Amino acid sequence: MRLETDALTKRYDDFELSIPELTIEPGTAFGLVGNNGAGKTTFLRLVLDLIRADEGSVRLGGEVVADTFDWKTRTGSYLGSSFLIDFLTPDEYWHFVGQTYELSGAAIDERLAQFDDFYVDEPIGETTKYIRDLSTGNQNKAGLIAALLPEPDLLVFDEPFASLDPRSQIQLKELLQERRGDTTMLISSHDLGHVTDVSDRIAILEAGEIVRDEPTDPDTLEELTRYFREAIRPKEADGAAAEAA
Repeated sequence: MRLETDALTKRYDDFELSIPELTIEPGTAFGLVGNNGAGKTTFLRLVLDLIRADEGSVRLGGEVVADTFDWKTRTGSYLGSSFLIDFLTPDEYWHFVGQTYELSGAAIDERLAQFDDFYVDEPIGETTKYIRDLSTGNQNKAGLIAALLPEPDLLVFDEPFASLDPRSQIQLKELLQERRGDTTMLISSHDLGHVTDVSDRIAILEAGEIVRDEPTDPDTLEELTRYFREAIRPKEADGAAAEAA
């Protein structure tokens, strides 16, 4: 599913997100990186029509997200624990999500089987703990599985690797890499290594603007690391100068 922005602007007090023109072609895994407060989550929420733009629009598959609903049945997302229904067990939650996509119980069970090795603390189909009683890592796994379950045309993830143990991080990367070329993915992450591994293209968001947008290659991780390392040096130099004074 193609994602496009047209003169997109969102303002909060003294912060402005401005993405005049961005196109993500169908099947592209698009990584979004930036420091805290850069506007990454704001952009994801605009894409999902969770907040409304002050100017401009987001289009998915040619449809303006604020004006239509059909794109929602083709989209899966997880932006954090607020997306969860924590008084359900994971099994109950997954079945609830699957039913909203008009999947039968049998189809949901069949699709959940592929996550047996990813969600290992309790067997899928026999989970007894409420989501609110799970570790943060398992809560995130429950949300990630729910987003992947409908096999959507668009996946939107905010910090998908957060709080996952190393084994689960590797498994999640494999799950995402399997979908590259078939599913459009928009992935925001502070983990430069993981997001580089799963993305065809990475953009840097800084102070509400995309300052770099390039295809990934073998040098991408090193270049991103250098970019953020050099970005903090002026602050360190200013601090040293202030102490010397």
